[in-house]
Amino acid sequence: QVQLVESGGGLVQAGGSLRLSCAASGGTFSDYFMGWFRQVQWKERDFVKAISRAGEFTYSADSVKCRFTISRDNAKSMVYLQMNSPKAEDTDVYYCAASNGPPPYEYAYWGQGTQVTVSS
Repeated sequence: QVQLVESGGGLVQAGGSLRLSCAASGGTFSDYFMGWFRQVQWKERDFVKAISRAGEFTYSADSVKCRFTISRDNAKSMVYLQMNSPKAEDTDVYYCAASNGPPPYEYAYWGQGTQVTVSS
C-alpha cells in the first residue's frame, strides 16, 4: 500500500512559478510510474504529467507541455511538478498518483490533493 502526500500548493501570480511536491511511503517508490492530475470540483480529473520509474521518460498533456516539468528523486521517494508561467486556467486541485505502468495504465494510489490558485 502506497501513501502519497502532496504539498507546495497555494496562491501564485500568473506568469510566476510554483513547485508541487509529493512524498511517497509504504512501498518501493521506484517500482511505480508517477503522475500528476488536476481536478476542478464536479469535473473529472485531468492528466497533467507522468514520469517513468527511473525518470527517463515523461508524458505530458498538451496544455502544459512547455510550461510544467515533472521530475522525481527515487532516493527520497519524491516526485515534483514544477509549474512555470501558470495561467488562471491552471487553477485546480492537483493530485499525485502512482501507477504500475505508463499511461494509460490505471493509477492505483492517490494523494489527497493540494490546491493551486493562479491569480491573473
